[in-house]
Amino acid sequence: MSEAAILGFLQTNESILDSGQFAAEHNLDHEEVKNVIKSLQGFRYIEAKELKRETLVLTDDGKKYAVEGSPEIHFFSAKDDLELDPSVFKIGSTQAAKKRWVAMGKQVSRKVQHVEDKVKESLLQIQQGLELDKESLSSLKTRKLLVAQGWTGYSDVEKGPNYAPKRKIIATDLTRENLHNWKELEFKEYNFNAKGQPLDAGHLHPLLKVSASLSFCPSDQQSFMSELDSQVPTAFGAGTKEYVHICVQQRNGRKSLTTVQGLKKEYIYSNILKDLKKEFCCNARYLITSRKSFVATVHWLQTQ
Repeated sequence: MSEAAILGFLQTNESILDSGQFAAEHNLDHEEVKNVIKSLQGFRYIEAKELKRETLVLTDDGKKYAVEGSPEIHFFSAKDDLELDPSVFKIGSTQAAKKRWVAMGKQVSRKVQHVEDKVKESLLQIQQGLELDKESLSSLKTRKLLVAQGWTGYSDVEKGPNYAPKRKIIATDLTRENLHNWKELEFKEYNFNAKGQPLDAGHLHPLLKVSASLSFCPSDQQSFMSELDSQVPTAFGAGTKEYVHICVQQRNGRKSLTTVQGLKKEYIYSNILKDLKKEFCCNARYLITSRKSFVATVHWLQTQ
């Protein structure tokens, strides 16, 4: 229904200035109109510009006051306090005294004889789309009777290069029914250059994840990283000094013990441990053994 209304309107008119106003004039749902415009724009039937603005919307209390009147009017008009709801009495008495309609004491006395419900009038003007002065808007916002809400729509909706009074049905697949008259059909174009979503595959060891952020000696940092990256994947032979061996042993629960063997003496182990403790929130220590199969061993217990 919305699609036929938009295409039919553009057939005899140059453009649609405001999608919201168009939906209101034709008794259409604006959300449906927006979806239809977006779809027609994708097929180049029409051209449109996005429109964003803030609209004022009444809250539940604001809608209630617009129908029944404000609490201060009920308080002012009541002959007895027992006639009022406690919430209406509390708000009404406060607002009526603030506006100097009544004097609060042991007994409530009226200071004026006639009052106008300007709150209700302002709320009705908001519902009708009329503008209010800043003071009235500020007062209604303070009382949480209305809120600003983002509004999106379209403006300058005009005919596109593929405009037609009625949308053509485009085939998306070659089915059994389409085989009989496939030459007469118009098929949707496929984008063969479109790339799929990137896949998250493979997992790095935690030490390799933070290899770029580890702090070593400036002169040895790059050489250590190159040896670590190149030797760890092929470090299967035990007893080779040139290799760095990383071993992860699962313990109880979430705890694990990771052992690194084969680091050279030139590296500052205290700096390495400092970064490991900070990155993994764990305990770490190192010891230098006398075995010839490796030079140094670093242990840490990962607790996260």
